[in-house]
Amino acid sequence: MSLIELRGVTKVFGSGQSAFQALKGVDLDIEKGEFVAVMGASGGGKSTTMNILGCLDTPTTGTYRFKGIPVETLTNDQRAMLRRRYLGFVFQGFNLLSRTSALENVELPLIYRGEDRKTRRAAALAALDRVGLLQWADHTPAELSGGQQQRVAIARAIVTQPQVLFADEPTGNLDSERSIEIMELLSALNREQGITIAMVTHEPDMAAYAGTIIRFRDGLVEERIVNKVLA
Repeated sequence: MSLIELRGVTKVFGSGQSAFQALKGVDLDIEKGEFVAVMGASGGGKSTTMNILGCLDTPTTGTYRFKGIPVETLTNDQRAMLRRRYLGFVFQGFNLLSRTSALENVELPLIYRGEDRKTRRAAALAALDRVGLLQWADHTPAELSGGQQQRVAIARAIVTQPQVLFADEPTGNLDSERSIEIMELLSALNREQGITIAMVTHEPDMAAYAGTIIRFRDGLVEERIVNKVLA
């Protein structure tokens, strides 16, 4: 059994003449410990699929199983619990709180979990150390470079020790050198901690870090390519 399984997943937005079918029957498997790059032209369905995988949306029809559990049958509260316990998210825009320190930004998911101050502080410091920013813990986002801000965002995503990390264009706002740093960090998290990573990217150079490349086209998975360099 795969960690993530989609079977016949469709997604329709709107109704009647204005209805748009974003997904047309997607079948997809992601194994535990895999690093998957999701690619394809805009409108191909990759972002809609990622929203479903991240429990931010539900299929119109079809089945999404996470660790064997049919996610589409869960309540909103149960899906929120699944997100908090098993999933981490990294976005192109960092999404950090501007007036709070790096440490406080990283602590946020643990506050939502109800962890006590001592526990969340220790976990946040460990996560910042893991991404090489322990000495920047007291700095606000304005005092950090773009690459450092994305590292804080990654620390925030891994502080809950997720099984899956979803990354949406994580290098989209970074220059080439910073992009390589972030991709090497994601690769290390996958390799050393076994975190499953699903990353949306338009950049072949970034996708090359993944063990598997999945291409979407017109609402369907067009092809699945194994990166022979990493195989």
